[in-house]
Amino acid sequence: MSLVKKFATVASGTLMSRIFGFTREMLMAAALGTGPIADAFNAAFQFPNTFRRLFAEGAFNAAFVPLFAKEIEANGNEGAKRFSEEVFGVLFTVLIALTILMELAMPLLVSTIVAPGFTQNPQKFDLTVALATIMFPYLMCMSLAAMMSGMLNSLRRYFAAAIAPVFLNVILIGVLGYAWYKGHDGLTVGYALAWGVLAAGLVQLAIVWGAVRNAGISIGFRRPHLTPNVKRLLVLAFPAAVTGGITQINQLIGTAIASGQASAVSSLAYADRVYQLPLGVVGIAVAIVLLPELARALKAGNHREAANLQNRSVEFTLFLTLPAAAALLVISEPIIRVLYERGAFAASNSTPTVSAILAIFGLGLPAFVLIKAFTPGYFAREDTRTPMVFAAVSVAVNISLALALFPSMGAPGIATASAVAGWVNAAMLLYVLIRRGHWGTDIPLLTRIPRLVLAAAVMAGALHVAAGRLEPYLASSAPLHTQALTLAVLVTGATIVYFGVAFGIGGADLGMIRRNIRRGAASSQAVE
Repeated sequence: MSLVKKFATVASGTLMSRIFGFTREMLMAAALGTGPIADAFNAAFQFPNTFRRLFAEGAFNAAFVPLFAKEIEANGNEGAKRFSEEVFGVLFTVLIALTILMELAMPLLVSTIVAPGFTQNPQKFDLTVALATIMFPYLMCMSLAAMMSGMLNSLRRYFAAAIAPVFLNVILIGVLGYAWYKGHDGLTVGYALAWGVLAAGLVQLAIVWGAVRNAGISIGFRRPHLTPNVKRLLVLAFPAAVTGGITQINQLIGTAIASGQASAVSSLAYADRVYQLPLGVVGIAVAIVLLPELARALKAGNHREAANLQNRSVEFTLFLTLPAAAALLVISEPIIRVLYERGAFAASNSTPTVSAILAIFGLGLPAFVLIKAFTPGYFAREDTRTPMVFAAVSVAVNISLALALFPSMGAPGIATASAVAGWVNAAMLLYVLIRRGHWGTDIPLLTRIPRLVLAAAVMAGALHVAAGRLEPYLASSAPLHTQALTLAVLVTGATIVYFGVAFGIGGADLGMIRRNIRRGAASSQAVE
């Protein structure tokens, strides 16, 4: 299967999840707006979700995948099965202990880490504690599911792992739809969403567990034992967890700081959902596919193919991400208005704040995606310490800027800090890859990047002019279907302009597409 086809397989599942996620957020915005229940739910859900990204997706896609791939190459499926059972025994035991500990300590965690600002509002604080207590076991389900997903990715079976997250949004949409049908109040909706999150974790785990069995590996439970392979995994996993979850760490910090201002937590969450679409479809898909492919190429000693994989991945991600970033920057307000401005959200007049946050996230989007493309260059070489150091620097930058900007800017100040921290992290990752000789000079990539930036700038200018002229059709007073149709016309026109300019000035060409479609040695020799 070609590299782009693998990207597309993962991206299609992620895209479906993000589309359902938009639907979920639209329903939630209409039901809860940016009020105290929305703040409580988003803060409570952010906590297990951050741990999931840190100790599940981040650690296992970075540390488990290369080791699992090595076992497959060295000892076949039987060796891989034995390694998986060793890891499963340790992981399951640790997760049980962690879940019990966190459940007992939840009031302390919410008051000190999750949402310290909520302590000024006892009802909001108690609700956040209750919702977080219900949802935290979701972490255990998703950590085990992440292990199964890492196995599937190493076996080059991407679809089940990509499609499983869709069910979180499907279940929560069902919860919101039922609540609307029954006319439930906001508090009932909040609790129902929390139980829906837990149910979704169980469903997702069942899907990937079944897919692993269908792939020919049936995992049994082994008594926890720190074998040499498990020790190696733990050594790699901790720094990989921090690095892979850097965006989520920054979000958790942002949520904690934002808890000091009413509606700030939910405003950040609604904007985050929108920019997660291009980040998830492009960045995460590339990271998931690139890591096992890069690990295999390096294990085989094919450094030319490894360099080609890295360069083509960055080329592909920028080609798709730069126009998305430009669009979020220029037309963030119409986007937020069409997606969310109804029901309780409209009543709270939150559109200007959320759109400002989204525009700032748009400026950081290329950095967030490049981080996903650069880190496999370290992880595939079993170097998880260096990216962890850079992640720590990024967190320090984020905290400092967020604390400095929040008093004057509010929630947009937190988004600004996150975007700046993302660019700092991406720059450090690239610099060290180049210095170590792990990122060779690639003339096609170097000549295309400024042309793609120019094409995105031209598209942004055209979009700004067109949005100004169509302002009456995008205003809050216009019917929703008119706003949506006008926004669709703007996006379609901007897409035509971008691709026309990009291909016209050489930022992209059919040769680039062919190189991304081909794989192996043939693709390495196709550099123009």
